[in-house]
Amino acid sequence: MNFRTLYIFIIISVLTSCGSEEHNGIDSSDVSNNASANGTIKGNIPEIKFEEDVFDFGKITQGEVVSHDFKFKNIGNQHLIISGASGSCGCTVPKWPKEPILPGKEGKLNVVFSSEGKKGIMEKTVTIVTNCEPSTRIIRIKAEVIVMESIKEPGY
Repeated sequence: MNFRTLYIFIIISVLTSCGSEEHNGIDSSDVSNNASANGTIKGNIPEIKFEEDVFDFGKITQGEVVSHDFKFKNIGNQHLIISGASGSCGCTVPKWPKEPILPGKEGKLNVVFSSEGKKGIMEKTVTIVTNCEPSTRIIRIKAEVIVMESIKEPGY
């Protein structure tokens, strides 16, 4: 097989594979832009409402890994899609539902915080990208990381 035939084969493979990915029930009408150029909202839109925007873990020991579920509800009248979420640093990892949340239904976004190498008062954020207006939301976690003093025996 020569390089030209191989190249054509690769191009055809890439083009035919584009339509075969699974979309978890997401329809193109779920991700349309509902805001006009002047900022007014047109049509029906989803709306995410969190039970709480901030969660405080309180005092935790350095090295401890803690997690919290942020519960939310779609109080809008279209499917809510969370397309992404990211923590403000590598120690804060969010997990979110990949399927659309129907109007009136609830979901949860789990945030895991690792206190390895941290000390003192910590405040971290998670930025969530949705098909709501505005498209981003920020939730926060807090903790006071306590460093345990190692006990040294005499003579060491």
